[in-house]
Amino acid sequence: MSEPLYTSRVRVERVNGPIRHAYVHPFTEPIRFGVHGAVKHFYGVEPDEELPATLDHIVAAVGG
Repeated sequence: MSEPLYTSRVRVERVNGPIRHAYVHPFTEPIRFGVHGAVKHFYGVEPDEELPATLDHIVAAVGG
């Protein structure tokens, strides 16, 4: 088996409720995610701030 070409180093911190920050090495600015729209209704939460959900980031990454 060959050696990995790349290892992603990510740290995720819970900020408040469903809001999270993901820190991707070597970048200093976090990727912010949370819930909005149908996702917040599904989970029954009303966040202080609506942000893209983790699913939104996954779809964007695959589509981009």
